[in-house]
Amino acid sequence: MIRGAIFDLDGVLLDSMAVWNDLGARYLQGRGIEPEPGLSQILFSMSMEQGADYLKGHYALPDTPQEILAGIEQMIQDFYFFEVKAKEGAKELLQLLQGKNVKMVAATSSPREHVTKALRRNGLYDYLQQIFTTGEVGESKHSPLIYQLAAESLDTKPSETLVFEDSLYALKTAKNAGFHAIGVYDADGETDQEGVRQTGEIYLKSLNELNQLKFELE
Repeated sequence: MIRGAIFDLDGVLLDSMAVWNDLGARYLQGRGIEPEPGLSQILFSMSMEQGADYLKGHYALPDTPQEILAGIEQMIQDFYFFEVKAKEGAKELLQLLQGKNVKMVAATSSPREHVTKALRRNGLYDYLQQIFTTGEVGESKHSPLIYQLAAESLDTKPSETLVFEDSLYALKTAKNAGFHAIGVYDADGETDQEGVRQTGEIYLKSLNELNQLKFELE
C-alpha cells in the first residue's frame, strides 16, 4: 500500500529546468570565460555546492566556492521568485494524492529559499509536509540518503513510498534503494527518455496522466 510520496521539484512539479541547462555557461561568460563544450551535462547531476567546487577547480577561479555559489544564486533568484510556473497538472496530482491520504514531501537539489518561493507563489507549498535539499543533506542524489531521510520523516518504508523524478540517475538511485520510482518527462531535462521510461515503474509523459498513477495507488 502506498502511504507516502517524495517529489523532485525542478522538472517534476516546477517548470524550471530551462534555467539550469546553461547556468554554468552563463556564469562563466559573464566573467569573460569561454565554457567548455558539454558543461551543462557535467554539472547536471551535481548539487549547487558541488557545481561551485567544479567551476573553481576546473577554471581556476580566484573566488572561494562560497562566492561562486553566491554569484550563481543571484542569477537565478529572480527566476524562482517571480517567473517559475508549476508544471501542467502538478496541483491536480497533489490533490489526487492528498485525497488518497498519501503524505508528501519534496527532495530537491535547488536552494530551499528559491523553491519555497516558487511553490508558495504557485499554490503548491501547503501540500508538502517538508522540503529536503541535497545541500542541507550533504550528498547528491547519487546517494539515496535524501530519499531515506524523506521517507523517515513520512514514517513510511521505501516499499510504501513513491519517488517522482525526471532525471535518470536519480530515478535509478531511488529504485535501487527500494522505492517505487516514477519517471516524469520534462522537455528541458533528461536526454535519455528511453532510460527513464524503462527504469520507472510508471512513465508520465505529462502529470495529467493520472489514470496510470491511480493504478499504482490501488
